Amino acid sequence: MEDAHHHHWTMVECSGTQLWASGRPFIIHGFNTYWLMSFAADQATRPRVTAAIAEAAEAGLNVCRTWAFSDGGYRALQTVPFHYDEDVFQALDFVVSEAKRHNMRLILSLCNNWEDYGGKAQYVRWGKEAGLDLTSEDDFFSDPTIKSYYKAFVEAVVTRINTVTNETYKDDPTILAWELINEPRCPSDPSGDTLQAWIEEMASYVKSIDPVHLLEIGIEGFYGLSTPELLPVNPDEYSGHAGTDFIRNHQAPGIDLASIHVYSDTWLPHSIKENHLQFVDKWMQQHIHDAANLLGMPIVVGEFGVSVKDGKFGNEFREDFMKTVYRIFLSSWKEGVIGGGCLLWQLFPEGAEHMDDGYAVIFAKSPSTLSLLANHLRCLEC
Repeated sequence: MEDAHHHHWTMVECSGTQLWASGRPFIIHGFNTYWLMSFAADQATRPRVTAAIAEAAEAGLNVCRTWAFSDGGYRALQTVPFHYDEDVFQALDFVVSEAKRHNMRLILSLCNNWEDYGGKAQYVRWGKEAGLDLTSEDDFFSDPTIKSYYKAFVEAVVTRINTVTNETYKDDPTILAWELINEPRCPSDPSGDTLQAWIEEMASYVKSIDPVHLLEIGIEGFYGLSTPELLPVNPDEYSGHAGTDFIRNHQAPGIDLASIHVYSDTWLPHSIKENHLQFVDKWMQQHIHDAANLLGMPIVVGEFGVSVKDGKFGNEFREDFMKTVYRIFLSSWKEGVIGGGCLLWQLFPEGAEHMDDGYAVIFAKSPSTLSLLANHLRCLEC
């Protein structure tokens, strides 16, 4: 593996609906391993971080999406608002430096809608402890004090000087993009106005500190009230009232990439495989069409996967699902319609099985999935 220090490692940039790096089209063939920072914070598990990145790089994957946050709780990066654990920050430094060493770009997510690793619920708890009158987790998106906690954290990460490479994060081309928040929803305001205002404010804030890196929201892609004719594309009625709006959200100034997730296994109530693949086809096609024609930006399928934990689906269906996602993206890319790419949820090295949420593909135990990934890479290159 050629060391990234020995060649010109340039930022990934947007040009219309395509991504470019070093004067060539750049396609994301990626994966998620969310726990890299927390594993790097412990010397006993740190080797798994190197293994995860190295094995993925060897398989031809080129982008990893991972959490650059851990709010409150065990091994927190943000212990309380405005205070950050230097040891955990150095663990994130290690993740970034290992990615660079293996020519792996990163999409770094800055917060979570869900309670895992703290998320918006932890921010609201901190607010209550500070005496704020808060009634809902969704106050994360509207309360000025909570927003100041989030902004301070974002600034700390984006302006961080890596203790391993001595490079400031905002100047480091290893980072492909920042992500505002993983899977934001604001059901307390189904009009979408609350989340829209937050996205606009935070996109503007991130760009004021780091105008160079690409920025994505992290939403799942549900259509909202700005496009009532597209509500039937959503997996169910609730999705249209979750306070998110794929088109409107992505029209916020500063957002560069259209982000969506694909989880038919949890979104659809039944397990009729053919219907799932039909949904995936329609969901992908519609978002690619809209990203290209309405938004004029690349599409990033930030997460897609199938859980084999509850017995509803097995590995064969998971691979059919993956092939469907890859096939649709590939044909649109080959036709020159769209750029961007897809990131599987999720890939693990051996020794991390206890973190499996049902979606994990373990390299050593999944030779057929590995060859599917290799085949997609060949198709991208041919």
